[in-house]
Amino acid sequence: MIEMSLFRSRCCPYTLNKKMGITSVLALPVLVVLLAGIYYVYNEVLRFMSKSVVRNKVVVITDATSGVGCECSRLFHKRGARLILCGKSWDKLESLSNDLSSASDPSVTFTPKLVVLDFSDTDRTAGVVTEILECFGCVDVLICNSSMKVKAPAQSISLDLDKTVMDTNYFGPVTVAKGLLPSMMSRRSGHLLLVNSVQGKLSLPFRSAYAASKHAVQAFFDCLRSEVEEYGISVSTINHTFINTAPQELVPSCTSDKTLWACLSRHLSHGVSPGDLAETILSTVSRRKREVLVAHPIPWAALYLRSLFPNLFFAVVAAGVKDSAMAEQIQ
Repeated sequence: MIEMSLFRSRCCPYTLNKKMGITSVLALPVLVVLLAGIYYVYNEVLRFMSKSVVRNKVVVITDATSGVGCECSRLFHKRGARLILCGKSWDKLESLSNDLSSASDPSVTFTPKLVVLDFSDTDRTAGVVTEILECFGCVDVLICNSSMKVKAPAQSISLDLDKTVMDTNYFGPVTVAKGLLPSMMSRRSGHLLLVNSVQGKLSLPFRSAYAASKHAVQAFFDCLRSEVEEYGISVSTINHTFINTAPQELVPSCTSDKTLWACLSRHLSHGVSPGDLAETILSTVSRRKREVLVAHPIPWAALYLRSLFPNLFFAVVAAGVKDSAMAEQIQ
């Protein structure tokens, strides 16, 4: 009897440790599943809230006839927002408005208001703000979605073209934002959202005018954010990579050219689809996020490399420019 009790006492710790080991092994997957379920429910709740957060809100979308502008217009119109669509061409705006009206239920949506707006025409931009405010009497959300791209060596770009790029990418959005601010400040409510480029934070060769304008408008909205917060006005910036409307299978791979710069360039141009960017814009408005970066891992890494190891980043970029020049000479 004494031997049996001794045997059990020796075996019990082993059995107990074994049971604890099995319990701990099973607890990890259960915890992962539980956290995944909570995250799923959280996202579904936010998605449901985003459907109603813009309902009846007055939303201005500039460059509404572009790819991203059209997707935003459809998304916000479907959610019941009162849209003011701005663009260069009245015919294109009218066509977009007809498409939205024909594809929606008139009992739960509003007919969009149309305003002709060309950011490059700075003399008229200030007057357009008055026209925008007259549509519904106020503005709840301004989505600045306009961009002029130029890719060329800095010395080959004329000052006139530099000024046109700055008018479109900087002075245009700033003029509209400043024009709407007094109304928002008096109501102590509003949301200014800038759809900007990743090159508002990261400069690449042969894009001097474009990157300069994107850095300038990024800095303006970053400064404005702190200035108007006390008035209940939110300011958001979305920095995205290249907007890619081509099918993903057409995007070139890095197998043909294995240099670091070539892979970086291709991933930077891999881009984001207009539909995905429109969803991000809606989510940003719903959650009032201050800053959003829409990019693949390579641009993210490039941003960190630029911040933490600037000399290494500059060396990689310079090597890429030299490789491109040599390739052109060989061809």
